[in-house]
Amino acid sequence: MSPVVILQSMGGLGLFLFGMKVMSDSIENAAGAKLRGILERLTTNRFMGMLVGIFFTAAIQSSSACTVMVVSFVNSGLMTLYQAAGVIFGANIGTTVTSQLVSFNLSEYAPVFLLVGILIVMFSKNTAIKKWAMVLVGFGVLFLGLSTMSAAMSGIKNDERVMAILGSLQNPVLAIVVGALLTAIIESSSVTVSIILLLCKGGLMDIHICLFMILGCNIGACAPALLTGSQGKKDAKRAALIHLYFNIIGTIIMFVILSLFEDQIIYMLQAISGGDPGREIANAHTIFKIFQVAVLLPFSTPIVKLTYLTVRGKDEDGGYRAQYTLQYIGEKVVFSPATAVVDAILELERMGSLASENINRAMNALITLDKEDIDEVYEVEKNINFLNHAIVNYLVKVGQMNLPVDDRRQIGALFHVANDIERIGDHAENVADAARQREEKGVDFSKDAQREMGELLEMVNESIQYAMDCFAGNGNVDEKIAMVQELEDKIDAKERELQNRHVERLEKNECSPEAGMLFSDVISGLERVGDHATNIAFAIRDSEMEDMAVKQAAVRA
Repeated sequence: MSPVVILQSMGGLGLFLFGMKVMSDSIENAAGAKLRGILERLTTNRFMGMLVGIFFTAAIQSSSACTVMVVSFVNSGLMTLYQAAGVIFGANIGTTVTSQLVSFNLSEYAPVFLLVGILIVMFSKNTAIKKWAMVLVGFGVLFLGLSTMSAAMSGIKNDERVMAILGSLQNPVLAIVVGALLTAIIESSSVTVSIILLLCKGGLMDIHICLFMILGCNIGACAPALLTGSQGKKDAKRAALIHLYFNIIGTIIMFVILSLFEDQIIYMLQAISGGDPGREIANAHTIFKIFQVAVLLPFSTPIVKLTYLTVRGKDEDGGYRAQYTLQYIGEKVVFSPATAVVDAILELERMGSLASENINRAMNALITLDKEDIDEVYEVEKNINFLNHAIVNYLVKVGQMNLPVDDRRQIGALFHVANDIERIGDHAENVADAARQREEKGVDFSKDAQREMGELLEMVNESIQYAMDCFAGNGNVDEKIAMVQELEDKIDAKERELQNRHVERLEKNECSPEAGMLFSDVISGLERVGDHATNIAFAIRDSEMEDMAVKQAAVRA
């Protein structure tokens, strides 16, 4: 084989891989957050999960990306293994869309896609439109690489040595192994199947052996998910194994069927593909996957149970009270840009639970003077500070990465939320300081003062709960934001009312000056906690409004 043909083949493959990555990444950046939302909400049963998996993978042109995202969701607790199974099954069908596109002769239109995409990227001021334009660029580069590889393969056909090597691959089992290894190296079954398609279309390989290589590609496609899952918790490992077991079992079934009815299957493929070898490979890939899903979807529950037999036991989990650990962005984390912000939000929710519980623990210690409670307030505050630093550092790193557009605009808001939660933790520590002072100086609170602090604390607790629900997007967010606003006004009014009553008690000599000072400081601190809760509730909404204003300004410009 001449050096020119080798370089042309390598260059074409490079362009094809680059185009595939640009197209996939651009779709994920432009619509990743919306697609992720669909993935989260519409996977209530196996059938719906399968449909979502088909749609999602067809949209982003990558079953590996879809499966890695599912593994990340399982690792974060956003999706159960039984939900994940349906999505993974569907992703195996969705990935066949790429080979279907490749099988059509679109290479002659590649320059048009490239030109249109590049012109939009160069001259458009709208960021969202630019993201979609990059999809066109990736599509154009992909087919440009395809055209280059096709041209190179026409030269390979004249090389007897290369043809002899390709022709020697006659063993079906060896073909499966080769297909699996190539796909594991390239990390994309879509790319490997597309190469096989070109080899078959160019007359370099016989369709008989190509069909078995496709089966191997399905197994090799599990490599990215297995690598990702190996870094995560046990459920993440199990999710990756669902993908592997589905493809191994499906391959065994198809191997038996192909071995028994190979001639009939090839005849059927030729009949429905108009005698086009490229279309035959693409249709075989799609039909094999649909058949495997149809056979194995009813057995998804046993497959999930099989993963529990493979990966035994549970992760050691101290819950949200675990000291100095990160549950969602820590060591056993499956990092995916598409779920990075979601994981940060979950970690902030956990941090918020710690802070909310600590303010109540501190208030209880203030009344009961329980030394264990006072000491625990300080310990939990150290944990909150640790989480704050760790989450902020994580957000800094994430902000430098290629995130979906909707996620990127939330980064600034998450910094503010982390700060507000940390400040709530500081106020809990201030209350614990007041408890110590009360114990050391023998200060007593009147029954009225205790009742009034309890009333204000109850309002603050309600505000924090609504605020965290707003931040996490739980329930009717607009309704809960309105409740937070209403509570903010009530808390401010209540604080002023209690300060006035406190002055009246001092004037009537119904409490000591020391008790009065502690009381005043505590209710002022609780009012500020209410302010921080309001900030948390509005953090994401304010970032959305700011983003909308920027877009409107860009349109006017």
